[in-house]
Amino acid sequence: MSTGVSTSTDKIIVDKSRSHRNKAVSRAVRATRERLQTATGNSPGFEREMMQLHIGSTVQGALAIPMIVVLIAAGGIYLTQETGLLAWAVLALSVHAIGMLIARRARDQDITADNVRRWQRRFLIAQVFMGIAWATFALQGCGRCSGGAFEFYKGSSLLVALAVTAMSTLMLRHAILCAFAPTVLALSASSLLRPDPATVGMTAIIAAALAFLVFMTHRLRHTSAQLLSSQSEKDDLIAELEVAKSMSDEARRRAEEANLAKSRFLASMSHELRTPLNAILGFSEVMSTEVLGPLNNPVYKEYTSDIHRSGQHLLNLINEILDLSRIEAGKYDLAEDSVHLVDIAEDCIGMVQLRARAKNITISEQVETDMPAVWADEKALRQVILNLLSNAVKFTPQGGEIVVKAGWTAGGGQYVSIKDNGPGIPEDEIPVVLSAFGQGSIAIKSAEQGTGLGLPIVQAILAKHNGEFILKSKLREGTEAIAILPAKRVLQSLPAVSETQAVARRRKSFA
Repeated sequence: MSTGVSTSTDKIIVDKSRSHRNKAVSRAVRATRERLQTATGNSPGFEREMMQLHIGSTVQGALAIPMIVVLIAAGGIYLTQETGLLAWAVLALSVHAIGMLIARRARDQDITADNVRRWQRRFLIAQVFMGIAWATFALQGCGRCSGGAFEFYKGSSLLVALAVTAMSTLMLRHAILCAFAPTVLALSASSLLRPDPATVGMTAIIAAALAFLVFMTHRLRHTSAQLLSSQSEKDDLIAELEVAKSMSDEARRRAEEANLAKSRFLASMSHELRTPLNAILGFSEVMSTEVLGPLNNPVYKEYTSDIHRSGQHLLNLINEILDLSRIEAGKYDLAEDSVHLVDIAEDCIGMVQLRARAKNITISEQVETDMPAVWADEKALRQVILNLLSNAVKFTPQGGEIVVKAGWTAGGGQYVSIKDNGPGIPEDEIPVVLSAFGQGSIAIKSAEQGTGLGLPIVQAILAKHNGEFILKSKLREGTEAIAILPAKRVLQSLPAVSETQAVARRRKSFA
């Protein structure tokens, strides 16, 4: 015989060891919502993303600047025969190599929101040194050249270098300004010292192009930041949806386990309680009716009657709880058939007539004649009308009156209305009495307290029939309960189908 502890789901209905999962996903949802509320285009997270994009574009376009430098130096040497351009090319390539070393080192290391500013400063310093190299080229002279040919060549080369630098350093803030501000300053100083028209014109063109490209790169960088912000917001929303779905799945799992535990508890308790209740009801009835002989003490006979009534009340409570549980679990199946609503109402009136007479309550009927049958569950409708009549008899005072109506609705359906002249229900307590185990203040003070399940069962049964339940009440005027069945459940009689003469088959002619 095994003595191990069972870990099956049949024994462990609710696994409380998973409670930490809800806490984790709740924290994730809160963190994600905070990121969505505080995320902006200038956050350190976006600066880090842009820095990584700049590093990637710098490493991928590592040969762009060296090719331009080599082409500019080769063209200048060919046009001017000045070997000083070769020294400038070596200087520019050396500075560019330093910038590439910084980029490769940054790529190999982990750039975080804390050190992104430091890496930005390093790249900007490298751009300043590259700008000094371009300024050196702008100050190059040509003793053998005549006219403004060499100035035109330098200006064209600087414009090409300016455009390429702007494209390659788009994601680095102020990079284009740091790279060509020294060139503009050098050209401006040269124009002041030697106001040559060619030099002045080249300075103006380079300065205007620099201002335009600074503006354009700023706009493009702002657009890129907005795209990154949208992407980040989308990712955060997806993450929040995922964690919300995880919370929903966890809540659904716990609800299913709780519902399973409730169903098993009710099934077990109904069996465990009904067995001794049957014995209690049977023996108490035998003793109260004195089947086996008279009881010597009349108080004992009164006690046996009390025991029988209490057991009957407990059995009704168990039955109502089980009915409501079956309806909520979707296990309440309707045995539908053709039934007459008026006949069921009359039968139920006869069942409560004895209790009504004991309280001197008059039950009157106002029903329409020749109403067709409805397609419904007779037992369920009988339970609906009997619950409503029992409530009316229970809360109607001595000498009161109950009116039972049955007829057509405006939409073609059928209804049963039960109206009493009892104390009524306060308007704010109607939702309470319609909920499971809910009781109004008058019912609580009454000597005949119920289980609070009658009206919820009525609502559920009518909902299974696609019907409607309406409760109208006014304090100190009375209560009216209306059970409505839809028109599609009314079985209208159809006229008989008349037989018609068969049409003779037409013979085909092959003439």
